[in-house]
Amino acid sequence: MTGDRIAAGLRGFGPLGIVAFLLIAAGSLVAAPLGAVLVLVWTRLSRTPWREIGYVRPKSWAGDLALGVVFGAAFKLVMKAIVMPLLGADPINPAYHYLAGNRAALPGILLAVIVGAGWGEETLFRGYLFERLGKLFGTGIWARSFIVVFTAALFGLAHYSGQGLAGAEQATITGLVFGTIFAVTGQLWMIMCAHAAFDVAAVAIIYWDVESAVAHLVFK
Repeated sequence: MTGDRIAAGLRGFGPLGIVAFLLIAAGSLVAAPLGAVLVLVWTRLSRTPWREIGYVRPKSWAGDLALGVVFGAAFKLVMKAIVMPLLGADPINPAYHYLAGNRAALPGILLAVIVGAGWGEETLFRGYLFERLGKLFGTGIWARSFIVVFTAALFGLAHYSGQGLAGAEQATITGLVFGTIFAVTGQLWMIMCAHAAFDVAAVAIIYWDVESAVAHLVFK
């Protein structure tokens, strides 16, 4: 019975549920993977079905992987060549320009974008927050639309301190896109792959020092 009460408390929005939320938020401020691990612990202890945080077995792991990689890389190119120039962003990302030609930095940054961003951020911002906010506001079309916009804004804000206004704008837009896909499908695997591919494409563009060229593909 004690386990049932703890699980119910973690699923609710009383003291125990709020403490769990704050612990996950604090963990995510330290590192996205830590926050994601805490989400998985919360999911297990609260006896929340895994599907409710988007952990759903896809019909085809390979198919979703391929779709995610293609979509994520193409999405990054569209953002870099069209969307960000329209928003007046600097063609060079000053926060990550140190990666240009920096082979020694590649293992660390690739681990960060694949595990930290692709898995960690999606588990946090899409899986966990959609579940929590869905319990608060419901699952109707207007509620889901609000959740998509709200979580995208949080995602953008989370990137502001490290990447400035342009980084926050890009993160907000990607949050809207990934959030919309998740609101429709309820599945995270393809989105995780797309997010990782988006960031790996960004790293490749910087590493090969073609940021400016890509940023001026459409608008000279």
